[in-house]
Amino acid sequence: MQLKKMPRRKRLSAGRAPLILFLCQMISALDVPLDPKLLEDLVQPPTITQQSPKDYIIDPRENIVIQCEAKGKPPPSFSWTRNGTHFDIDKDPLVTMKPGSGTLTINIMSEGKAETYEGVYQCTARNERGAAISNNIVVRPSRSPLWTKEKLEPIILRNGQSLILPCRPPLGLPPPIIFWMDNSFQRLPQSERVSQGLNGDLYFSNVLPEDTREDYICYARFNHTQTIQQKQPISVKVISAKSNRERPPTFLTPEGNASHKEELRGNVLSLECIAEGLPTPIIYWIKEDGTLPINRTFYRNFKKTLQIIQVSEADSGNYQCIAKNPLGAIHHTISVTVKAAPYWIMAPQNLVLSPGEDGRLTCGANGSPKPRISWLLNGVPVEIAPDDPSRKIDGDTIIFSNVQERSSAVYQCNASNEYGYLLANAFVNVLAEPPRILTSANTLYQVIADRPALLDCAFFGSPLPTIEWFKGAKGSALREDIYVLHENGTLEIPVAQKDSTGTYTCVARNKLGMAKNEVHLEIKDATRIIKQPEYAVMQRGGTVSFECKVKHDHTLIPTITWLKDNGELPNDGRFTVDKDHLVVADVRDDDGGTYTCVANTTLDNVSASAVLSVVAPTPTPAPIYDVPNPPFDLELTDQLDKSVQLSWTPGSDNNSPITKFIIEYEDAMHEAGLWHLQTEVSGMQTTAQLKLSPYVNYSFRVMAVNSLGRSLPSEASEQYLTKAAEPDTNPTAVEGLGSEPDNLVITWKPLNGFESNGPGLQYKVSWRQKDGDDEWTSVVVANVSKYIVSGTPTFVPYLIKVQALNDVGFAPEPAVVMGHSGEDLPMVAPGNVHVNVVNSTLAEVHWDPVPLKSIRGHLQGYRIYYWKAQSSSKRNRRHLEKKILTFQGSKTHGMLPGLEPFSHYTLNVRVVNGKGEGPASPDRVFNTPEGVPSAPSSLKIVNPTLDSLTLEWDPPSRPNGILTEYTLKYQPINSTHELGPLVDLKIPANKTRWTLKNLNFSTRYKFYFYAQTAAGSGSQITEEAVTAVDEAGIPPPDVGAGKAMASRQVDIATQGWFIGLMCAVALLILILLIVCFIRRNKGGKYPVKEKEDAHADPEIQPMKEDDGTFGEYSDAEDHKPLKKGSRTPSDRTVKKEDSDDSLVDYGEGVNGQFNEDGSFIGQYSGKKEKEPAEGNESSEAPSPVNAMNSFV
Repeated sequence: MQLKKMPRRKRLSAGRAPLILFLCQMISALDVPLDPKLLEDLVQPPTITQQSPKDYIIDPRENIVIQCEAKGKPPPSFSWTRNGTHFDIDKDPLVTMKPGSGTLTINIMSEGKAETYEGVYQCTARNERGAAISNNIVVRPSRSPLWTKEKLEPIILRNGQSLILPCRPPLGLPPPIIFWMDNSFQRLPQSERVSQGLNGDLYFSNVLPEDTREDYICYARFNHTQTIQQKQPISVKVISAKSNRERPPTFLTPEGNASHKEELRGNVLSLECIAEGLPTPIIYWIKEDGTLPINRTFYRNFKKTLQIIQVSEADSGNYQCIAKNPLGAIHHTISVTVKAAPYWIMAPQNLVLSPGEDGRLTCGANGSPKPRISWLLNGVPVEIAPDDPSRKIDGDTIIFSNVQERSSAVYQCNASNEYGYLLANAFVNVLAEPPRILTSANTLYQVIADRPALLDCAFFGSPLPTIEWFKGAKGSALREDIYVLHENGTLEIPVAQKDSTGTYTCVARNKLGMAKNEVHLEIKDATRIIKQPEYAVMQRGGTVSFECKVKHDHTLIPTITWLKDNGELPNDGRFTVDKDHLVVADVRDDDGGTYTCVANTTLDNVSASAVLSVVAPTPTPAPIYDVPNPPFDLELTDQLDKSVQLSWTPGSDNNSPITKFIIEYEDAMHEAGLWHLQTEVSGMQTTAQLKLSPYVNYSFRVMAVNSLGRSLPSEASEQYLTKAAEPDTNPTAVEGLGSEPDNLVITWKPLNGFESNGPGLQYKVSWRQKDGDDEWTSVVVANVSKYIVSGTPTFVPYLIKVQALNDVGFAPEPAVVMGHSGEDLPMVAPGNVHVNVVNSTLAEVHWDPVPLKSIRGHLQGYRIYYWKAQSSSKRNRRHLEKKILTFQGSKTHGMLPGLEPFSHYTLNVRVVNGKGEGPASPDRVFNTPEGVPSAPSSLKIVNPTLDSLTLEWDPPSRPNGILTEYTLKYQPINSTHELGPLVDLKIPANKTRWTLKNLNFSTRYKFYFYAQTAAGSGSQITEEAVTAVDEAGIPPPDVGAGKAMASRQVDIATQGWFIGLMCAVALLILILLIVCFIRRNKGGKYPVKEKEDAHADPEIQPMKEDDGTFGEYSDAEDHKPLKKGSRTPSDRTVKKEDSDDSLVDYGEGVNGQFNEDGSFIGQYSGKKEKEPAEGNESSEAPSPVNAMNSFV
């Protein structure tokens, strides 16, 4: 059994520094509590509490005091040994012992010498329960001997040589501190070149003339006696040399290439390398096969000394120092061995046991070499101590079993090796005591909210009592998952809340009895400064006010103190303090500074500061208007199940009155991070009663609104979790649709977390057939959105309802909706299908509806499949792609547009539901009547002669019926594009070639050609061509515009008549151009338009809207009008591309050639006529080519 007073925690979380500090202040030795009530009847073996150090160096000029303090019950008596024998203090008048203590005082100041009392002392403290002993205290007086007198010869050397000035101080106790100074007691400067070694010598890597001086003095300071000893001055003279020979480094210390160093664990390892050379060498350090410890390595003396603090065995190894200069480098290896005096791994701890209990003392120590463990009993080696059957020694452990009261004793553990020893006392105290609680009954603890609360339960008992804590009169034991139970009995509430307030009971039990104690805990609101002083800029002579509004627990009375620059306010009547304000009147420059408001209560304190800047008077700035500052200090009160009151403090309105406050809430449980509008209140209110929903973890924030806009949100309020309740609503969007013919899929929109009103949200799904007498079938499902009912008849109406429930209860009775089980394909095809052909491209289909029961689903409509099976003209069957038309709903007829004329079609009709199509009706066949044909596929003019043209064509690609004949219309076009009389010619349908005879030579003709069926005429195709020229004639003007024609080639270019004719033509063209220019300038009108109108084709040319006359001639194929009048553009230039009738076309065209007889034969090229030139049509001049055509 152990007595527990040291507060060790079973669990300690990070960040509890105040608690750790509190616990550390309570740490003491494991012993019987020194409570006055317990001390009356409890005994305790002695414990050494204070003693002098093992190596005790004294000042011989003062009295010797050797400390030895101990405690125990009954109080122990003291005795001493000196050098291993009893020290009888009564026989030495200079030695006295302090009453109630073992501390010795040896009065050597009156008489006697300190050396007389030099020796090894040990103190023993003894009572009836055992004896405790102190360490061996070695007492030695300090010594500060003088330097031996010696005659020091001056040192003379050349510039650049190395130098060592020896110090060799006298041996003292403790060793002295060495430093070099001059006669003026000024420290000699040191550098990488000049430095002091660990042995005190002064090293020069190389000397310089400025090193010459006669007062190099080594001083030794003995701190214990506060004395300084001085060596004789050393004179150094440096002779300047003309040339300093540079040299590589060599070591001044240590000598050789390697050395050895031994250090004890925990000490400071100091390694030194000092080198000479010219230039001055630089020292580097490395550790072979390792790295230097970063946080424990330091360089001293310009890196000539390497120090490692808190050295351990891991620091053993080879260290290398390297000296470098531009001429070379050398290194020295120091082998370091770290030994260790004994040190504790686990020192033996006091044992308090009850009779019959077991225990053990363990003496865990380590060192290098490993220490030897020996045990003593009451200061006597255990080997010669009286036997105790309850004790068994096993190396460094003593095992106790079934102890009795006589087993009480003090045991000493001694761990020693060649470098030192450790001695520890640990008692075994056998007691039988029922539990006692030492904390005062009904202690009141007051703690600020959200801070740790520590409730004490100091106890004592043997055997060690167990501790339990309870809250309230009938509360259960407090668990460690919420609370922290310390081994010293203290109960810790890591974060105390308002609901932590109450009475707590501590119960201590052991086999001898039970004790309990009640303490009370009150949780107070933290003191807060809700309106802090604000930074102020004030003009000299003005008045400034700092506001400090404090909110505090109503049971705590705060004290408000104002400070200036962390000191008291000036004792000046200009400074006045009322409840919430500090006012400074007639501000002066020295009033500037930091003003701090400090609010103190008995449990906490808070402060806030603001700076006052004093400036020269300036014009008053215009006020700044802005959105309000955010509200603050949100507080929840009157917390009920479905309502709470929220209060807040408005921020500054920034010179625009607040018109309203917007309150938003966050549901941290279901939608963390999303804020929703709760309500809006008037700008005059600072509280609001809010309606709440069940099972929501509310946080609120407030925004202020003025005419300029909305403020930033306030900080969120504390969270408030409302109690759970049954759901208020049921799921929406309930539907019942089957995905298969034998199932019913019930779906709904689930409630969100906010609507669940409590944990364990589920849904009760119920269904039954609409037209049956079955009872409702129900099933409860988890928080899902679908349930599938299997084994249902096909497409049967069902009544469905979905009800929400949670762990608290059910939502109200839900509404009933109707759904249907799964659909299947329709079973019956539409009947009585018949077709009415409306025209060659449109037909109307009729059918009878199918019975509703055979549809087996929701009727979506009827679908007609139709396809063209064969051609009526060729009777050649070809399978074409089927076309589909769907008619929604219950329609029983529909139109089929876009049919091809004179075609053979087949169709059927099917009914459609949500599952798909039913069977097809029997095929119905119908034919479309003839239609007008399309234009002939091609038309070309071949073999032109002087009076004939041959036309070849391909039949229409879409005859749309049986061709009855072709119609050919043609008319001549003269050189001025005037149209001649129109000739109409009928051609049998079986022809694809026709020759026109008796035509005029060298004349252009326009042809219009189309096919006909019984339904009428089809689209026409147009073409132009030119008959051949007479052998003695002039080539036609537009030969190049037609198709290429075979001709007879005659070389007329060399004939005289042709040359003369060309000259006349050129002269005539020139005259015509001049006339045209004159007429153009006079505004004359060239009468081409009237001539074209005189020869218009009445069947081709459209009627004018204004006077009923026919319009200009146009090509029916490309709808481009023929040129009117001259082709000369308005800028009076003739462009080749503007004329169809160029000389190039006649003589040098690709398709043109001359026959042997001089006549020109060119196949008509079929060039299309170009658009007329822009400009005033009446003012256009004729082109030279057209003029030549007219001349011909």
